[in-house]
Amino acid sequence: MAFDVSDGPRIEHRDEIPTVGIRLVTPFRGMLGVRDRLLDELFSWLEDHDLQVDGPFFLRLHQVDMAADMDIEVGVMGVAVHGDDRVRPGTAPAGDYALLAYRGSSLQANRMLLGWVDASERRFDADPSTGVWAGRFEILRTDPRVERRKTAWTTELAFLLAGE
Repeated sequence: MAFDVSDGPRIEHRDEIPTVGIRLVTPFRGMLGVRDRLLDELFSWLEDHDLQVDGPFFLRLHQVDMAADMDIEVGVMGVAVHGDDRVRPGTAPAGDYALLAYRGSSLQANRMLLGWVDASERRFDADPSTGVWAGRFEILRTDPRVERRKTAWTTELAFLLAGE
């Protein structure tokens, strides 16, 4: 699959942002299909609750274990509502984020950003022994409600860095 970087890698400070999303545990294999189903469920929920959103949709990786289960959340940023038992409020934490925007191969983009930070003096806000991340986002800069072709999406990796 082709891979095209449109921005980064770079570091940017971001303020806390309210979110609303659906969180669950799923095997790594098939995770993107689960993401797509959850996006459709979230679109319907937002419409059923008459919520107009202009913030980006995202996939958040709360816990990463590519050999087993992934704790993921599919949501939208910039929405502050109470939610319900399925769609819950949350936040994207404030802090410095390592960023990389790309189209194409998610695997190549993730490897590039992880390697770039490893080569720097910074570290991720994550526990390598458990795979738990304080803030690891794949933010859809292309609105998936408008552009359904995933190959046309621009995605921004935004990984929270540990404080200095």
